[in-house]
Parts: sequence; C-alpha cells; structure tokens
Amino acid sequence: MFNNLSDKLDKAFHVLKGHGKITEVNVAETLKEVRRALLDADVNFKIAKSFTNIVKEKALGQNVLTTLNPSQLMVKIVKDELTELMGGETVGLNLSGTPTVILMSGLQGSGKTTFSGKLANYLKNKKTKQVLLVGCDVYRPAAINQLQVVGEQIGVEVYAEIDNKNPVEISKNAIKHAKATGKNVVIIDTAGRLAVDEQMMTEISNIHKAVNPQETLFVVDAMTGQDAVNTAKAFNDILNFEGVVLTKLDGDTRGGAALSVKSVVNKPIKFIGTGEKMEAIDIFHPDRMAERILGMGDVVSLVERAQEQYDEEEARKIQKKIAKNQFGFDDFLKQIHQIKKMGNMKDLVGMIPGAGKMMKDVDIDDDAFKGIEAIIHSMTPKERSEPKIINAIRKKRIAKGSGTSIQEVNQLLKQFTQMSKMMKMMQGGGGRQMMQMMKGMGK
Repeated sequence: MFNNLSDKLDKAFHVLKGHGKITEVNVAETLKEVRRALLDADVNFKIAKSFTNIVKEKALGQNVLTTLNPSQLMVKIVKDELTELMGGETVGLNLSGTPTVILMSGLQGSGKTTFSGKLANYLKNKKTKQVLLVGCDVYRPAAINQLQVVGEQIGVEVYAEIDNKNPVEISKNAIKHAKATGKNVVIIDTAGRLAVDEQMMTEISNIHKAVNPQETLFVVDAMTGQDAVNTAKAFNDILNFEGVVLTKLDGDTRGGAALSVKSVVNKPIKFIGTGEKMEAIDIFHPDRMAERILGMGDVVSLVERAQEQYDEEEARKIQKKIAKNQFGFDDFLKQIHQIKKMGNMKDLVGMIPGAGKMMKDVDIDDDAFKGIEAIIHSMTPKERSEPKIINAIRKKRIAKGSGTSIQEVNQLLKQFTQMSKMMKMMQGGGGRQMMQMMKGMGK
C-alpha cells in the first residue's frame, strides 16, 4: 500500500539529512522531490502544488528544535499536512433512523457488492446491528446471486426480487420488510454505473430520493488514482453523498485517490477495504494513514486488530498451560487462527514501524501458515499435546502426511520449543528482566 509514494518521499527527505539548518535552498530542493512524488502518485497537479507551498511556508517559518534535525522537522510538517489533506479527523457513520438506510454507489468493478457485505459484517459484529442487505443491481448477471453468497457467508439476510427490474420499487419494499422483521440497518447495493451514463445516474438519483438514506457512500477503487477523484465529483454533484470508501488498498495503490478526494469533493473518506476477506475493512484514520505513507507504521491499528481477536478467558487458559509446561500444538494452532483473522500478513507487517520498508521486496504469502497447519494436522492428539514424544519414526509419518520434509518438521519442532521457553520466561522473573531491558532500549 503506497509503497512507491513512501519510497519517493523518503528519498526527498534525504536531501535535508546532514544539514544543520533549514534554508530556502534545501527546502526548495526537497519540496521539488515531494511534488514529483505526489504527481507520480497521480495526485491532482493543483493539489500537489498547493500542498508543497503550504509545507514550504511552514518549514521556513520554524526554527529547528534541539531534539529535531531539519529532515525530522520536514517529515513532521509533511505528516501533519498529509493528515489535513486526507480530511484531518476520523468521521464515522450516521446510524440514526429506524432503520438506518445506507445507499452504496460507485463505478462498475469498484468492489461495491463485496464492500456492502464487509460493511454488513462490520455493523453486525462491531455495532451489534440487525442488518438487511438489498440487491438492487438488476442489470449485471449473477449480481444478486453474488450478494446472496456474501450474505450467507456472514449470516446476514439478503432481500431481493428476482423478477422485478425496478430498483426504486425494490428499495422501498426492502425498507418495509426491514421494519416488519426488526432490522435496524438497511444496506442497498446498487448497480455499477458510469458517470457519463445519464439514464443510470438518473436511476440512482431516483433511488436516493425514494429512500432518503442517512448515509450515501461512494465506493472507489483506490488503484484508479485521479480518474476516481474526477468520477467522485460527478457522482457528488448528483447525489451529494456523505462519504467515500476506498477499496483494494491491499493492491498496488499509487495513492492519488486517497490524497486528492477530500480536496476535490470536500467529503471524508470513511472506510477502506484492505483485502478479500469479509473482515478486511477498516475505519479511515487520516493521521494513521499519513504515518503509514511516511513509513512510520500504524501501531494503534495493529493493537486494535489484536484486541478484536483477544479472548480473555482463552488467554487465562493459555497462561495456566504455559506455567505448567502444558502448552501444546493445539494451543499454538488457535494462536495462528487468531493472527490470520487480523488481516493479510503484508498489511500487518506494514503497521510495524520500519518493518514495511525492510520487507518491501519480500513476498509475504497469506498462506505462510499453511505448511505449519498441515504438519500439526498430521500429528495425533497425543503428539500435539506432548511434542516431546515425537521421534524419528513419527517425524517421517508426519512429514509424509503433511506433504512436507522431515527437515521442515524438525524446524517447526525446534521453533516451537524455543517459543515455549520464551513464553515460560515471560511468565516469571525473566519476563520482568526482559521488560526492563526493552524499556532501556526504548530510552
């Protein structure tokens, strides 16, 4: 996500490294590279120029603090301005209304249907809402069927009228059905359309007038850059939507849409999609995104994801097992499943400060745990609970059953033993020593 932009901004800041103070000359040189990086990311030229002018004005108007060098100061100013450029503050959903009606709009292929499912799953699990998904894409073959598959996957009802080709009628009937069945959120998935298609734009405008939604969200593929921002403006002129959703941020995103859309339509980005899984949805935080673009990571979001998967009762059980040396491979498997639920691995690594830069050329496969899981599943229940009994004959059988090599089985057993020892140490005085050492390193 934004790897190319991050690299170019990092190179721009290198211009100031080694300088004792900020001058008009070195600031101009740095900002020339910053502007070039923004334009390469497909940011609107006027926005890029305005952005660098503001940064220049702020940089030349400040003295470098004793704790900051010119490069650090420039990074801070750019981070603050990137945050403002992307909206400044986090804006949530308006969930008023009985029921709350959320209308999804956007281009063909922007990922509207998938995101409708992700949003339904998010509201069901995070906000404990009773959600109804509504299929109003009466044009695309199998569109309603796709929504029904998504609904079944997340356990959310899908309202559809297969023989009805009038999306305005379907929307109104769906809201009546929601009221009758106690649903308090209705998400209407409309057909993808082109901004230049007057008939289709009139249709979504009619749906909007008929259902009077609390939230109209414009879904945009983050990989389309500046074109997406221009389309957002065309949609906003007709719908006056409340917010933007950026999908496919796990792909090769240049960043133009994320950095430009707020300036062009003056509407906040509310959510981002970060993968294929139904859980791959995040609230958009401009400050955190600015930090990620500048290679600072996003520890807060990482901790929040971990907390979502944290089971206090399960953690107590694991703690007791570790203390009694009873931590086995079944417990380890549960930990792996929790990590996998947090999101795709490359995205998680990118949230660790500095790690994204170090791992940018490393291909982190989402199936990285597949071999480990196969090895564990090839063990008997006794072997999982008592790994010490696994001898050469058992290793050979496990390797054959999991489609791996004996070396890979040996490696997993060795790593598991080391991890168990470390966890045991964290339980006792060693844990305190380790914490003290880490505090010292932090200072």
